[in-house]
Amino acid sequence: MKRILLVIAIALMAGRVGAQVQQLTLQECLKIALDNNLTVKRSVYNVETNQVNLLGAKGNFLPTLNLNGSGSQNYGRNLNPVTYQYFQGVTKTVNPSITGSVLLFNGLRNQLTYRQNRKYIDAADLDLQKAKNDVIITVVTNYTTVILNKELFENAKFQLNSSEQTLDRIKKQVAAGALPKTNELNQEATVATNETNLITQENNYNLAVLTLKQSMQVPASNQFEVVIPDIALSDMSVDKTPEEIYAMSTQNLPQVKSALLKVDAAQYAMKAARAAYYPRLSLTYAAVSNYNSASDQAQYTTVPNSVGPIGYVGSNPSDIVYSPLVPQQVKVSDSYHVDKQLQDNIYKNVGLSLSIPILNGFQTRTGVQQAIINRELANITVKETENTLRQSIETAYNNAVAASKTYAAAVKQVNASEEAYRMTTLRFDNGAANFVEYQISANDLFSAKSTLSRSKFNFILTKKILDFYEGKTIEY
Repeated sequence: MKRILLVIAIALMAGRVGAQVQQLTLQECLKIALDNNLTVKRSVYNVETNQVNLLGAKGNFLPTLNLNGSGSQNYGRNLNPVTYQYFQGVTKTVNPSITGSVLLFNGLRNQLTYRQNRKYIDAADLDLQKAKNDVIITVVTNYTTVILNKELFENAKFQLNSSEQTLDRIKKQVAAGALPKTNELNQEATVATNETNLITQENNYNLAVLTLKQSMQVPASNQFEVVIPDIALSDMSVDKTPEEIYAMSTQNLPQVKSALLKVDAAQYAMKAARAAYYPRLSLTYAAVSNYNSASDQAQYTTVPNSVGPIGYVGSNPSDIVYSPLVPQQVKVSDSYHVDKQLQDNIYKNVGLSLSIPILNGFQTRTGVQQAIINRELANITVKETENTLRQSIETAYNNAVAASKTYAAAVKQVNASEEAYRMTTLRFDNGAANFVEYQISANDLFSAKSTLSRSKFNFILTKKILDFYEGKTIEY
């Protein structure tokens, strides 16, 4: 049994080792993030909420129709609503009715409320797009940071490997008596420093990957690696000014449009609040009937012009005298049924209802004042949105220009440092340069490469963000 468990454990470990780590491109990371992001999902429900509100605003234009009914059992003396006579005993009543109304005028409040909700639903759609854009910017930033730290990590490994190879050469020279022991000890310290730097860069890379996973809202245990794209920097210039980019962003990005739509919605809300000052006119209609069990009796009808006896002649009862014009009561049914009563007792009416507001405890005035305040707050939100967008563009532009200049200088620095390192290495191997000169040259080269990587990816990131503000799709 133990052997079986051991075999299974080894097989599982082998499966884990042999399993390939998933490779994700930027677009795949964006899709996962957009599918998982809770802010995006909340924005989707906000759109649906506004759609429901719009449906309710449409319904305000429709007439109302209600079917009502009541029934009761009465004891003692009560009024029969069918005959309007009092009845002593137990009776049952049924009172069905249909009522409704059509709004004719209420100061155009329904029309204004409908337009207000139309603006809100358009703004909600734009807010949803804004939420997606925020996720895109965050994931692109974190994705680029992962690539940068991956390159810095590789540079640190190269530096450590180079210092270890140098240590091997120094050990051989020290053993041959060509170099003093202090050179070996100093190089060992350099290797230890590079090992520490490698650990630091590895931690930075792992932290960058963790941050990317968190922005995608996936567990840290979800193992994947980002695809390192082949990035060529053929153009290191930003061809548009911040003002031009801002003008394009206001046409392409949703946040300013959404804020402006909310100002329009607030304007309609203010007009709708003022509509409460106007009279309200409605057309009303109703159909009512009733049934009372006290009327459940035999039904008679009077038949006019029927021939009937009116007496007899003398004392002979057989000498009956008939009259052709005597009305007669004829029985037509044994009971006055429920359906017949309801049919006979139908009452209908159509009318107009007018309500003129005079005093309602300043409720209308309060509503209007609050609507005015909300409109002014919406105007402030527009200004805040515009300022935030403009400042973001200006910051990204300055970062891009600075990164472009830094990258150009770093390219020259790397070329010069590589040549200096090559020459110093030759001089050090031939004994013409001391260990300090060699170490300074190696550190300068590593620092120059790190600066080049940072400036390159800083420019790439800020340039992508500026392109996004212009309405372009971010791709690698």
